[in-house]
Amino acid sequence: MTDDHPYRQQKEITFVVPCYNSAEYMDHCIDSILHGRGDIEIIIVNDGSTKDDTAAKADEWAQRHPGVIKVIHQENKGHGGAVMAGLRAASGVYFKVVDSDDWLDPVALNLTLSKLRHFIHSGSPVDLVIANYVYEHTNTGTQKVIRYRRMMPQNRIFTWNEMGIPSPGQNILMHSAIFRTQVLRDSGVELPEHTFYVDNIFVYVPLPSVSTLYYLPVNLYRYFIGREDQSVNESVQISRLDQQMRVTDIMIEAHKLPEGAGNRHLAGYMEQYLGLIMAASSMFALLEGTENGLRMRREMWEHVDRVDPLLKGRLGLRQPLVLAANLPGPLGRATSLALYRLAQRIYKFS
Repeated sequence: MTDDHPYRQQKEITFVVPCYNSAEYMDHCIDSILHGRGDIEIIIVNDGSTKDDTAAKADEWAQRHPGVIKVIHQENKGHGGAVMAGLRAASGVYFKVVDSDDWLDPVALNLTLSKLRHFIHSGSPVDLVIANYVYEHTNTGTQKVIRYRRMMPQNRIFTWNEMGIPSPGQNILMHSAIFRTQVLRDSGVELPEHTFYVDNIFVYVPLPSVSTLYYLPVNLYRYFIGREDQSVNESVQISRLDQQMRVTDIMIEAHKLPEGAGNRHLAGYMEQYLGLIMAASSMFALLEGTENGLRMRREMWEHVDRVDPLLKGRLGLRQPLVLAANLPGPLGRATSLALYRLAQRIYKFS
């Protein structure tokens, strides 16, 4: 890289690892990232851990790898607050979040880093790089790979005009996304503190700022699912229905493209993604089973009508799960729940 290269003073990528009482599993996560060859940065964000030696472990990692690992210690702000702290401190051209109980595959990681390095040296880095991720089901010992090969071109740069229609469970998630750091900053994305499920906001709000994409079909991110205390555990999600609704409300507000970003393929993708999140919110309100849950569900749809009176109809067309999750009356609600259980068995999402 020449001295006058625009990215010469930046790391190639920043990996942010939010940690909250993560001492039991954070070592595996960090070690997996260190298998990456290249000029990388790892920012461990100790988010107010008090129940174990997460803080001490983080400092030990930084001492062993100066110039590569740095640590941010902060009062507890939740996952969103930890990610935002990492984004503010990041010096990488690219940015990826790796949760402390997950890990990266070393072979896929180095293939990914090689591709990012190529983009950086070209002087025109791609805005969003997408890779596969793998659900590691702890209860059954099984795996499920989420791929995108039928949804988008692979191994070449493309734009939203070539984006296909995702199947259920095939949206671009935090696990699969590697954003150019400046794209995230320019998008103005802000994650609320002390709120779960903000990863949906993280990958949703910046999309209108993305012009170029690249799909690398490698199984990079390994995602543990099935622990009883996990935020995606169904009973935990039901207990945090108010936070799920808060995230959904932010996505409803963000769904309209800003002036000049009026690509119909991008709009279609964002609407079907929003529809999926709204279907999930509706289902968790039904599973919660109280009048309060039904009230939050009703208010969510009233919010849609206020923001865009025509959106409800478009969501139903783009995302059939929206209709399935909102069948009217007691019989309709029972049918919605039955359809949800069927989808759960097919797609193994919790």
